[in-house]
Amino acid sequence: MLKLKDRTAVVTGAASGIGRAIAASLARRGCHLALADIDDAALARTASELAEPGVRISRYHLDVSDRDAVAAFPARVIAEHDGVDVLVNNAGVALGGTFPEVAERDFDWLFAINFFGVVRMTRAFLPLLYKSEEARLVNISSLFGLIAPPGQTAYAASKFAVRGFSESLRHELARTRIGVTAVHPGGVATSIAKNARLPNSLSADEVTKRRKFFNSFLIMPPEVAGETIVRGVERCKVRIVVGTDAKMAAFVERLMPVTYWNWLGRGSKQ
Repeated sequence: MLKLKDRTAVVTGAASGIGRAIAASLARRGCHLALADIDDAALARTASELAEPGVRISRYHLDVSDRDAVAAFPARVIAEHDGVDVLVNNAGVALGGTFPEVAERDFDWLFAINFFGVVRMTRAFLPLLYKSEEARLVNISSLFGLIAPPGQTAYAASKFAVRGFSESLRHELARTRIGVTAVHPGGVATSIAKNARLPNSLSADEVTKRRKFFNSFLIMPPEVAGETIVRGVERCKVRIVVGTDAKMAAFVERLMPVTYWNWLGRGSKQ
């Protein structure tokens, strides 16, 4: 078991959704927090609401796609905390549409946050994690890092990349005190569908239809997802699959690694 009390965790995308829920579960365990997000107002509310006796909480404006800001971030954290024991790379965005529909600039925008944000944060904080007596790197992938449905070429590619990066890095760090966990949440009731980018070529009615369709799959309360993830981190799990939908999809993919969508896709027509 990884003891979280009196440790320090950095959580990106912490102002809302899964990131906020993870931070709340960590705070309840007495873990100090360095919370980062681009939404300063929401982050301030989160930090205030998560206050626990004896828990130090600091907050930072951070865009994980900003190379220079990420490189400078560890120094900002160390100015307020003694060290870093857990890094949760949670910040992420969504982009819907088939490959021909998605503009190259939007594809690049998504990867800059979902994948290169994870890579750069990991590179920036590894020196601090090495100094911990027992550290954990937690990368949030997705159900779509296990399966790749049509209309999700960009998002699935970014989340499969997070999965591959995490698994290879876990093997590289196997003889160190740093463990690596990849997390694959299913449909969690966050604002990701509401805030997702969609192709400019779509009509207003089609945009509304697609948002409503994808939002219908977001069922699990973020608080349940956050607690599930933190329990898995405590147990040093290398893969955490969150939600019945994600577990079922992962099972079907293992049974039918090539043809799984023939079965899973039957109920997903818009």
